[in-house]
Amino acid sequence: MSKPKGPVLFDLDPAPKPKAKAKPRVTKTVAEPELTPATAPPVPDTQATLPSGQAMQTLTQLAARRPSRVTRFFWSALIALLGFFASVAAWNFVTNLVTSNPLLGYVALGLLALFCLALLLVAGREWLALVRLKRIDGLRMEAEAALSTNDLKAARRIRDRISALYRARPELDAGRAAVARRQGDSFDAEAVMGVLEHNLLASLDEAAQREVEAAARQVATVTAIVPLALADLITALTANLRMIRRIAELYGGRSGTLGNWRLTKAVMTHLVATGAVAVGDDLIGSIAGGGMLSRISRRFGEGVINGALTARVGIAAIEVCRPLPFATQSKPSVTRIVKRALTGLFPTGKD
Repeated sequence: MSKPKGPVLFDLDPAPKPKAKAKPRVTKTVAEPELTPATAPPVPDTQATLPSGQAMQTLTQLAARRPSRVTRFFWSALIALLGFFASVAAWNFVTNLVTSNPLLGYVALGLLALFCLALLLVAGREWLALVRLKRIDGLRMEAEAALSTNDLKAARRIRDRISALYRARPELDAGRAAVARRQGDSFDAEAVMGVLEHNLLASLDEAAQREVEAAARQVATVTAIVPLALADLITALTANLRMIRRIAELYGGRSGTLGNWRLTKAVMTHLVATGAVAVGDDLIGSIAGGGMLSRISRRFGEGVINGALTARVGIAAIEVCRPLPFATQSKPSVTRIVKRALTGLFPTGKD
């Protein structure tokens, strides 16, 4: 008979020995200084430290962008299609009206003829504007070639053509007379261009700079004061278009709607090609005057930069619309124009 089984005992691991209590560390507490507005750290600026002139940057890129051939073909086809539909609808309307009511039909036919005549006049004006702009471009290119080769005969021909260009401008009669008196005093191309610049173009350059100052002042003021979205972009667009048109009119290249848009694209393309729309340290340093931008609000800083970029657009427009390159006269300075335009509008470092 088997022996009954009793309880089974299992040996467990020996219990760990209790660790000796560590001696408490004695730490020296240093009293933290009380936080006050004077000792509080500055709030981090989440935006860029310097303004970038976003409105003028966007405007320049949009105006200088060249559409693709597919885009131009699409818009040309759409305009032709809409014009065809409009002309057919107008002709059918007039012929049906003549059939149903001859008196009203002939009145409508006369109004349609007047509208077509107005279209022809507008097209002729635009064509003449493009011809004037092309003539001034040709004069400037010939003057550059005459200066580079020191061609005296070519310079004298350009002098006569420019005098004829401003023949219908009474305010320039004194300058034209001075140029005529000094015809025999110039014996090289640069001297001929210098006489033209000093007597004819100096007053036009001053008037063009005043137009640039007015546009820069308007763009800077609206950017700094009006907080509405797209207000600075719309103001920059209208002010620059008006400024370029006025500069073209001052130099004799009166432009229509298409001519003004073509001229604006030429100016913006010139700016992009030369990199004059970039906001660098030289531009900010020339107009900021030390720590001005760090002492005023960012909105005011954007206004100053947009005004300075508008001044650069104006100087480029002067170079494009001027019938002569700057040979003996100095080219307008952005710093000088901006200081004259924005004097008193924004606080300076002395304020």
